[in-house]
Amino acid sequence: MANKVHLEVITPSKIFFSGDVEMVIVKTMLGEEGFMAHHSHACKLIVPSCLKLKLGSGKGEYKRAAIAGGFIDVKDKIVIFTDAAEWPEDIDLERAKETKGRMENWLISHKDEEDDNIRIAQNAIAKAIVRMHVKESD
Repeated sequence: MANKVHLEVITPSKIFFSGDVEMVIVKTMLGEEGFMAHHSHACKLIVPSCLKLKLGSGKGEYKRAAIAGGFIDVKDKIVIFTDAAEWPEDIDLERAKETKGRMENWLISHKDEEDDNIRIAQNAIAKAIVRMHVKESD
């Protein structure tokens, strides 16, 4: 039986997930990284990406969710703090596509600007792409 570690995924509005997992995979600034029980302590930034949880069902399957970035704190338990998290069944695919298209059009019309709104639009596009990918691969 594999070792398990307690994971909490916390958003500003709720505890999105709380339970024991065999492995957590997130995309950090360095790429995809996996964390398991007894992992060395770490605190890392997470980019908008697919969160993968190996629950230990014995089949090697992963539960997936879209997360909006944030950070992961790995100690005796693992805590992920993120602005938003969604299971595939809760994602509105058409809304994600519409958001992506709207932000891409906005960027085109503001391509000569350099301010925080550009980064906000780019981040919105990244989150929409993650939501679409998680929903479509469910």
